[in-house]
Amino acid sequence: MKKALVQLHVAVFLAGFTGIIGKLITLNEGLLVWYRLLITVLTLGCILWVKKQLVRISFKEALKIFAVGTIVAIHWVTFYGSVKYANVSVALVCFSATGFFTAFFEPLILKRKISLIEVGLGLIAISGIYIIFDFHPQYKVGVIFGIISAVGSSLFPIYNKKLLCTHSPKTLTLYELGGGLFALTFLVPFYILQFPASYYLPTTNDWLWLLVMAWLCTVVSFDLQLNALKKVSAFTANLTYNMEPVYGVILAFIFFKENEKLHHAFYIGVLLIVLAVALQMFRIAMQQQRLKLTANMG
Repeated sequence: MKKALVQLHVAVFLAGFTGIIGKLITLNEGLLVWYRLLITVLTLGCILWVKKQLVRISFKEALKIFAVGTIVAIHWVTFYGSVKYANVSVALVCFSATGFFTAFFEPLILKRKISLIEVGLGLIAISGIYIIFDFHPQYKVGVIFGIISAVGSSLFPIYNKKLLCTHSPKTLTLYELGGGLFALTFLVPFYILQFPASYYLPTTNDWLWLLVMAWLCTVVSFDLQLNALKKVSAFTANLTYNMEPVYGVILAFIFFKENEKLHHAFYIGVLLIVLAVALQMFRIAMQQQRLKLTANMG
């Protein structure tokens, strides 16, 4: 469990860094994600081919995985839309609503009882978003994008938890992101009609950051996250990902001086998110301790 939590937090830090990269890349968010997926799928496909680890799966299973990959792609597009229509800090904080949505979706999808404690912790996090939204109305479009992104993010690990029972993390990542790439190839032209792009081919600077995003923040981060999901619940993973705003906001302050543009209410919101994560980590630690005591007594 301890190793899984470390892997999860490293993945979270890398995920938090993608908000910074998304700001540095000036491509339209739909195109940004399409290029990110293209580089990632080609890279991971080549790695698995060289290692002779490419696995064929049935058409039925491929459809399931492709569907999850489409959710991931939409999550990324809306996340970077939030970055561009608001800023990195606001986008990352909106992402913390993931825990709230997971508290409802996970029991419904996995057919287990809703935990009132998880709902309560999720509400603490989402109340932080409400405070930020109330005091920063100029970020309305960005906040809406961020909430949609959080819904997608809450669904992704729930379905992955089930898929990991039959597929390895690397195989799952390749097929999921391949499915996301396939879906966006058809969806991005319609997206651009609503949210026009100023240019379509990445600049040299864009390519540099896209490679960092694809290799480090996607291939490595996904592998760590999926390995961690073998040991921790989807809710724990999602609530831990609420630390992504903390890491990302600190980086945004360093890179873009965003602290100069934010009201004190923003910090109250962030503190509520940190509180929700800390309480969940404490809850996990207590559960593990009780399990050890029970095992020793047995």
